[in-house]
Amino acid sequence: MHILLIHQVFVRPDDPGGTRHYEMARWLVRAGHRVTILASPFSYQTGQRVTEKDREILEPRLEVVRCRVWGSANRSFLWRAVGFLSFMLSSFFQGLIQPRVDLVWGTSPPLPQVFTAWLVARLKRAKFLFEVRDLWPAFAIQLGILRHPVLIWLSLILERFLYRRADRLVVNSPGFIDHLSGRGAKKGKIVLIRNGVDPAMFDPTSEGAEFRARHGLEEKFVALYAGAHGISNDLAVLLDAADILRSDPRIRFLLVGDGKEKPGLVLRATEKKLDNILFLPPVAKQNMAEVLAACDCGIAILKPIPLYGTTYPNKVFDYMAAGRPVVLAIDGVIRKVVEEARAGVAVPPGNPQALADAVRVLADDPSAARKMGSRGRNAVERDFGREGQAREMERLLREMISRKSSQGMGTN
Repeated sequence: MHILLIHQVFVRPDDPGGTRHYEMARWLVRAGHRVTILASPFSYQTGQRVTEKDREILEPRLEVVRCRVWGSANRSFLWRAVGFLSFMLSSFFQGLIQPRVDLVWGTSPPLPQVFTAWLVARLKRAKFLFEVRDLWPAFAIQLGILRHPVLIWLSLILERFLYRRADRLVVNSPGFIDHLSGRGAKKGKIVLIRNGVDPAMFDPTSEGAEFRARHGLEEKFVALYAGAHGISNDLAVLLDAADILRSDPRIRFLLVGDGKEKPGLVLRATEKKLDNILFLPPVAKQNMAEVLAACDCGIAILKPIPLYGTTYPNKVFDYMAAGRPVVLAIDGVIRKVVEEARAGVAVPPGNPQALADAVRVLADDPSAARKMGSRGRNAVERDFGREGQAREMERLLREMISRKSSQGMGTN
């Protein structure tokens, strides 16, 4: 089977960000399939070019084709829109010239590339899989990023159009299912393949001594936030928590990543003289094990808007796989995961005092923190391992193709 994945912000192991699709694609090619990925040459987090190559063979039968993109994903809304639309067009033409495609896999966000996936699938008479990783445009509307009534109207029409025309819809969180069915998706088409992690990427016994020494973190309780520094991530609340804890010499906050909000966050921390915060640039996914090994807890935080309670964020599973307790400032389905595993401390989103108190509680009882981390590691090994999810995806793709073959035979 030849699978065409259209994914503007596809991440390789040597790029910063989540590698779910690389891990899935690698497993699919090892199961005997061919995977071609149409992607941007730019990083979503940094906006920098990640490669000068037009085509990359990551391993036999796994190829990435870099499409032309104008604009930038980590700047203003206008520039992001230009980037999304230019990729939509360039990936469409690249998709048309790919030989003998059996299935086109579109993933959102952003939504425009999923329209390209649908159109390419129809023109090439291939099956169309729509993977929903983010409830766009609903998140953008609630955040106030998408405000123009005409753009909102067009986005909602496109969302419904794609839900109804997908041969299958994959969601990575159970919290998304009601939203999709409320927007016209048939429940029989929706398949849950949960987000998760490859536990083998992390060593929960490592203490990251070299990383700590390199950054002056010896003998400190390190509270890590790793990921995008964007509007959604509510990192101003984390800075306020650090301000509350500034008099506690044991605790250091480590923020690793990049994004539109980072310059303002760094400026604010400097102006408030928060010497208990260390900002570091993004780290490639293959090097994140060292970063997580050097921390004592991981912080996952989003703005306190209701829809964020539907998400399964990547970083929560990474923290758990590394055997580190989670300080979770997100309500909803991910809170249920952390609490059922007894893998961390949940606090109300948007509350810096509660966030500070949770970090202090873990710093006061390192033994309890380690036990939480161990339970989290056990939970991801049992329920959220990437190999099991890849097997579920491969079964779904085979089922879709077998139905296509049966329908084709019935028309002859």
